[in-house]
Amino acid sequence: MKRLSALLLLLVLVGCRDVRVRTYGEGLTYDAGHGDRIVVIRSRKQLDRYGLVARDVRFRAEFCVALLMGPHHRSGFRQIVESIDAGLRHVRVVAFEQPPSDGGEPTRPYRTYTLWVIPNAAYRRGIQVVVVTPEDRQVAETVLP
Repeated sequence: MKRLSALLLLLVLVGCRDVRVRTYGEGLTYDAGHGDRIVVIRSRKQLDRYGLVARDVRFRAEFCVALLMGPHHRSGFRQIVESIDAGLRHVRVVAFEQPPSDGGEPTRPYRTYTLWVIPNAAYRRGIQVVVVTPEDRQVAETVLP
C-alpha cells in the first residue's frame, strides 16, 4: 500500500507543472493596428513594433503574449482582466475595457494592452487562446503557431 501511495504521489507531482505567468504590464500603445487582438511576441523587435516596453524579458527563456484592445479616440479607457483559465488545449481569458467615467478627452488613436511574460517551457503549438467578455462575447482569438 505504501508503494502504491508513493507511486500515485509521484505521478501527481510529475503531472503538476508550476508555470509562472507574470502580468508584466498594462497600459497604452499608439500602435496603429485595428481591432482587438492577441499577439505572441518572441523578440525585442516585435515589442518595439507594437510600441510595448518590457526591459526584463529574457527572450531566450521566455516569450510574451499581449492583449491589444481598441483603437480609442477618447482618453481614459483601461483593460480589466477578470480571469485566466488554462487547459491542455486552450487558454480562456475573460477581459473587458472600462470606459472613462467622465467621457474622456479627444486624443490621438491608442490601444490598451495587457502584457504577460511566460516561460518557453509552457509554449505548446496549437493551443487556442480565446478572449471573451464577462457576457461570453468573443473579443479575440489566436492559435499558437
